[in-house]
Amino acid sequence: MAEIDYSKIMPSYEDMLLAGVHYGRKKTVRHPKMEPFIYALKDAIHLINIFKTEEELKKAIEFLQKTKENGGSILWSSLTKHSEEKIVEIADLLSMPCIKERWLGGTLTNFKTMQERIKYYKEMKEKLADPVFMEKLTKKEKHDMEKELRLLREKFGGLERLVKLPDVVFLSSLRQGDLPLREAKRMGIKVVAILNTESDPTSVDYPIPANDNAKQSVDLILETIKKALI
Repeated sequence: MAEIDYSKIMPSYEDMLLAGVHYGRKKTVRHPKMEPFIYALKDAIHLINIFKTEEELKKAIEFLQKTKENGGSILWSSLTKHSEEKIVEIADLLSMPCIKERWLGGTLTNFKTMQERIKYYKEMKEKLADPVFMEKLTKKEKHDMEKELRLLREKFGGLERLVKLPDVVFLSSLRQGDLPLREAKRMGIKVVAILNTESDPTSVDYPIPANDNAKQSVDLILETIKKALI
């Protein structure tokens, strides 16, 4: 595996603080297994130890890089609106599949049916891109097909590259990832996830403790991963 020069890709502690990476959740929702990643309680808010964030981020990066170098596939899942742009960017750069905001039930556990729906979406796109085919349609037929394609794109737009079950699922927020986590575990697929202080870090293979509620924080984590993998 190619050695990663972390001095070139890791954000400084000042940058992490400015991005709010260290901001956890209220003490009333703290998961007890997050204790090793918390360094203080301030104004009833738990603060994440960013030295631990850096440590766990490096572990996750090395695993993701090894997966990529071995020809493995990573399914990048945004699950939150504020992580969507960066997740799509990474997936596109790596030519890997992604899910934007909403996980479709059965993506992993009902893979055959999911593949059929993705195939239908691809066929619909091809038809609408064919001027000869489109010429034969009435105005209403065109309108109906375009409407259907928009709906299909919302669901399957990032999944066209999902030609086999992924080797890894990446979750931009474990708090929003109950369904994909259950499906990945059932299928024996490794999970990498950004998680805040209310989540159980032992439920995933590679937890990255960080503020998953703020766009700046999530973007900083994802940008670091992108630099390591591209």
